[in-house]
Amino acid sequence: MVLMHERRRLYTAMLADHLERHRQMALVSGPRQVGKTTTCRSVSNQYLSWDNADDRRLILRGPASLSEALQLDVLRAKTPVATLDELHKYMKWKGLLKGFFDSYGDRVRLIVTGSSRIDIFRRGGDSLMGRYFLYHMHPWSIAESLRTDLPQKEIHPPQEIASTDWNALWEHGGFPEPFLRRDTRFTRRWRSLRYEQLSREDLREVARVADLGTLETLMQILAERSGQQLVYSNFAREIQVSVDTVKRWIDLLARLHYGFTVRPWFSNIAKSLRKEPKWFLRDWSGVADDGARGETLVACHLLKAVEGWTDLGLGDFDLRYLRDKQKREVDFLVVKDRKPWFLVEVKMSDKALSPWLGYFQAQTNAPHAFQVVMNLPYQPADCFRVHHPVVVPAKTFLSQLL
Repeated sequence: MVLMHERRRLYTAMLADHLERHRQMALVSGPRQVGKTTTCRSVSNQYLSWDNADDRRLILRGPASLSEALQLDVLRAKTPVATLDELHKYMKWKGLLKGFFDSYGDRVRLIVTGSSRIDIFRRGGDSLMGRYFLYHMHPWSIAESLRTDLPQKEIHPPQEIASTDWNALWEHGGFPEPFLRRDTRFTRRWRSLRYEQLSREDLREVARVADLGTLETLMQILAERSGQQLVYSNFAREIQVSVDTVKRWIDLLARLHYGFTVRPWFSNIAKSLRKEPKWFLRDWSGVADDGARGETLVACHLLKAVEGWTDLGLGDFDLRYLRDKQKREVDFLVVKDRKPWFLVEVKMSDKALSPWLGYFQAQTNAPHAFQVVMNLPYQPADCFRVHHPVVVPAKTFLSQLL
């Protein structure tokens, strides 16, 4: 059996680079069970968790108590690294970090993790501005199974993934335990447990939802509709709540990393916000339909890439989709520094090129347009050298990302 710690993560290199180059705190956001604790502890000297009762008492006593626990008054040859895990569960976490960093930031390098979207909680009156850099942690991907060194640019040369890794990602998803164990019975039990933890424990911790039963029904419906547009009024009728409640609940589920939304691309931002987003599950292995699973797998890979490239300072990236009034549609558009960069249409086996790729490439002036086909064999060719719409094997295209 391949154990989790036997395969190094890309994020180990990212955090090691951060600790070497920056004095700011590293805020690490990611889904439950994505491997944040394991990765952060691998680059830390000391570790405190909000979920540990003894550690929580230390944290609640304030910055001076933390400093004493971390022995920051002791002379060290090298600046120590400390991880504070799941700190977002403490209501006053931002104030604690501000006080601690301002008083002791020159004596320690700090990593702070959160399963809920710690990047969402930082919005509005951000008292930590200038004191941290944010890192989004994602499950394993095709590219990460091939290389875990710190990337110096966005796109890599293509590389062939081992068939065992490809099959494991398709069948078990990219979350570390099921991906590395590769046991179907374990994966089913793991997926059920994760769903239960999300629907019961995490929802109770971050929100006061009176009707958890109805929210769980919404979660079940969303699990069946990965890759589809979110028509809020339809959901409201199905589960018999208001449209505003549906929007609030879906936003909450995104904050808890149950899934994520992809908005349509318009140069007019206000117009984009008025249109319905598409919804994708974080764990594509739970999607029953092969076509929807393929599109969800690609969506998760693209989200990992755009957030990772942004976190690394390679540019400002965003993930969108394209659809017009005539219902012409392309699944994804990756935007770099507010300019369309490449289009992606996902198919399981259809090699006939979608006419909408060329249409929207002309409309957006995007340099690349790819029809990514899941069942095509790997080709050792750099698809980013092609500037016209082209059919590309998923194994080739995804290997060039992050």
